[in-house]
Amino acid sequence: MTLTTTKMRIPLVDLRANYTGIKDEVLAAIGGILEGMQLTIGPNVRAFDEEWARYCGVKHAVGVGSGTDALQLAIKAVGIAPGDEVITVSYTFFATAEAIFYSGARPIFVDIDERTFNMDVTQIEDRITPRTKAIVPVHLYGRTAEMTRILDIARDHNIAVIEDAAQAHGAMMDTGKRSGTGGRCGCFSFYCSKNLGAYGEAGAIVTDDDELAQALTQLREHGQVTRYFHPIVGYNARLDEIQAAVLRIKLKRLDQWNARRRAVAKLYARLLEGSGVITPEDVGDRHVWHIYAIRVPGGKRDAMKDFLWERGIGTGIHYPVPIHLQEAAQFLGYREGDLPVTERVSNEILSLPMYPELTDDQVGYVADAVKAFMRA
Repeated sequence: MTLTTTKMRIPLVDLRANYTGIKDEVLAAIGGILEGMQLTIGPNVRAFDEEWARYCGVKHAVGVGSGTDALQLAIKAVGIAPGDEVITVSYTFFATAEAIFYSGARPIFVDIDERTFNMDVTQIEDRITPRTKAIVPVHLYGRTAEMTRILDIARDHNIAVIEDAAQAHGAMMDTGKRSGTGGRCGCFSFYCSKNLGAYGEAGAIVTDDDELAQALTQLREHGQVTRYFHPIVGYNARLDEIQAAVLRIKLKRLDQWNARRRAVAKLYARLLEGSGVITPEDVGDRHVWHIYAIRVPGGKRDAMKDFLWERGIGTGIHYPVPIHLQEAAQFLGYREGDLPVTERVSNEILSLPMYPELTDDQVGYVADAVKAFMRA
């Protein structure tokens, strides 16, 4: 591969490049919806619910307005209530804990595995108390958590598992099933930058539980079974027709896009070998590489971020402040040092450009810049 010496502009995510490849199909679908003006819970939402359930390999999918909606509704439907405890991780997007806060329950954080960035399953049982009602594992960056062990622990203690699969569309678990399908239910975000992303906000919950699916379907639309009849108090969490139509178009290409992400990740790993940065572990087809996050040791992460920016390379930090140290979570009583691996990783992590349209030359340009910084 010949690498250019000309300065490139490579964003962290290139949504425009993705749109260009499906533009005509998207515009035709949106035009049809606007002609009919059925904008919520119409044929596209119903079709997407069926198609996403089939793709995931479950009986039911319930499309909602966002990934946060998915988590909130799932926690509500499973019966999490004020005073309950929910075991999860601090190293995730804030919405994971936010949904627990909204229920009145208390998140109980376990540290992460330094190799996988996911929940350290060896710490779960020490956190279980009589108030523990659920475990919320997060499949971070596109790699699934150790679900076989998590599900075994949950069964032994009769507690629910709600998967946060917001970054793991199409990823495979160690159970042999797709992400989101191992526990009582699984929650997905279709935020615009996700592997399967809407043009705005969208989400879904998947489950094999008929009663839970019925409850979720009511909850997403103000708790009503039929219009203006409300047996329960629900939410305004509907998936709209335009977003559902976009997701249906993109879903047909998801496996192809994920395969390209895996190829990009392999190329990064090969080009960055021996560079001094810590590259993420490759677990083959189980990983869908929503984010390609390296670790920059020695307190150099922020300097590398600036160095790459000066060379036209967009990067991200997912996530700079773990939830247990966020100002909004101070009331939980956690202090610096309580989750040492989480805190160490959050100070070293740097996300490099990752999307299916990324070319080999662009990957080479990014890798060369990373190596140049490490040599300086």
